[in-house]
Formats: sequence, C-alpha cells, structure tokens
Amino acid sequence: MRTIILFICGFLLLPGISMAATTHKTTVTKVYNETFNPRQKEYPNHVGFNDLHIQAIRHLKPDTDDVNDPKLQTIVHHHCKAYDDGTLICMMFHSGMKDQDKPIGFEYIITGEQYASLDKAEQRYWHYHKTEIPRAHATLPDLTAEEAGPLLGPIGSTYGKVIYFQKPGDKLPLGEPYILVVQDLPKQD
Repeated sequence: MRTIILFICGFLLLPGISMAATTHKTTVTKVYNETFNPRQKEYPNHVGFNDLHIQAIRHLKPDTDDVNDPKLQTIVHHHCKAYDDGTLICMMFHSGMKDQDKPIGFEYIITGEQYASLDKAEQRYWHYHKTEIPRAHATLPDLTAEEAGPLLGPIGSTYGKVIYFQKPGDKLPLGEPYILVVQDLPKQD
C-alpha cells in the first residue's frame, strides 16, 4: 500500500477580505491488488484497471478460417482489475496504451469454482486459461520473470469470456456486441 499526500491550493472568499490563499493537506491512499500488481504500477488513464497488464494474440475475430489470418497475430492489451470474489475484468485495447486509445471489449475472468457453477450451455462461451495462455503467447509485460512466475499457476486455473462492443478500425461501436469463443478460433503453434 502506498500513500500519496496532495497539497491543494485554493482561494477562499471571506467576508470583508477580497481573497485569501489557503492550503489544505489531504491524504489519498492508493490500493492496488498486491498479488497481480506487485510494483503498484499505475495506469492513470484507465480508471482503476491497474492490477494486471496482459498481452495476448488470438483475441480478435479473424476475417478467414486461415491460421495465417493477421488478426490472429494482433496483440491485444488487457488491463485488468481484480475483485475480492476472485474475478478479474480486463479492458481490451488492440492498438496499445496511448492516451487516446479506446477499449474495444473486455474479458471477464472467473475462478474454476465459479465456472463449475455455470450450466453447460453457458460454459461453452468460456475458455480455460491453462490451455489458451500458451496458444495466445500471453505475457505480463510490466512484470519481471521473477514477479510473473508466481502468477502463472493461479491465472492458468481461471476461465475467460471475451466480449467485444467495437471492431478494430471502427471509429465508433457499430452493430451488436458479440462474444468471441476463443477456443473455436483456428489452432496455431
């Protein structure tokens, strides 16, 4: 946990005095998930989705069934927020993490126990990360190998559901959102 002290300078209008400078001391505590964000790295433009940054391919709907479709090789950045119930929600960006990049979808991640509670019809929309992490060449680019090592087991035991509300290249979200069934994508090395 890290504490940041902010000094806020303002002007107060007082009766009989035109303006008086005042200084207020405010303490703000930043709390990030210590497991998934051990260095407490902050991504100020992404409103709390600071706990884990994952990069992965095989997260865009290809234009063809060809294993060489370029969309299957496009890196999608996942910026995730961890919740106390064991779930994570990851905002997904296809173009990087510059100030004006907008999310195009999200991945909802649940535990194995939560997955087991779903009916069979719903389970088909979820992919098992132990299988998909190697296929997607997923990395944790903001962590050292030493920091990432302990996370691979817990992440591998989770399930993800990918939901898109915008296609890459569209300026606005057009049409209906859709679920990308990752395990149905053409298999690659």
